[in-house]
Amino acid sequence: MAKQTRAQRRARRAEQERQQNGGDARVVQRQAPVRVPNAEPAAVTGERRLPGSGFRRFVGESAAELKKVEWPGQQQLIQGTAVVLIACVIVGAYLWVADLAFKRLVQHVFLGQ
Repeated sequence: MAKQTRAQRRARRAEQERQQNGGDARVVQRQAPVRVPNAEPAAVTGERRLPGSGFRRFVGESAAELKKVEWPGQQQLIQGTAVVLIACVIVGAYLWVADLAFKRLVQHVFLGQ
């Protein structure tokens, strides 16, 4: 079954509303909610920002986030590194074998050598 388009859904809802209203031909228009910004821009409030203060704030927030990080211990680091190296060897071997197979396929089948 094909997915309904927006116009089809609106028409279906309008038909349902007409049936619920006793066949009244009027269609009630719904208004989208109006979004009001929480704070006014700095230019409107008159608040002045110092040049470079955004960078300083960024560095300060970054340092605070780095303090919250749970850094891995030596054993976790060794295990993670081993997993990555083993995965790289497995994927590399698979790609090497696939490359050899496709090389033979191209040379013997497509090029006829």
